Amino acid sequence: MKKSKLFTLFLVAVLLTVVLTACGTTNPMKNVPLEETGQVYGFWNGLWDGWTALFAFIGNLFGGDYGVYQVHNNGNWYDFGFLLGIGAFAGGSSSAASSSRRS
Repeated sequence: MKKSKLFTLFLVAVLLTVVLTACGTTNPMKNVPLEETGQVYGFWNGLWDGWTALFAFIGNLFGGDYGVYQVHNNGNWYDFGFLLGIGAFAGGSSSAASSSRRS
């Protein structure tokens, strides 16, 4: 691929990301405890929710009522754990699929 075409593709991706994220709002439930347990979810809960997000999504497709993302969180640490969990699950499968096989 030529450098100019690659640069154009990169620029379009950055602009699309900026346009889509400009619509987001802040979480009004940040640092507000969950009423049932009085718990504010942190890094470890975010990591667990990231690991199980795919399974919760599949369960929701078949009529379940499973939360994928907990809004009663402490902010950046929960988000970091969630992204780490998603990345560990998704990144592990893609790296295994792209590795070379020897016979």
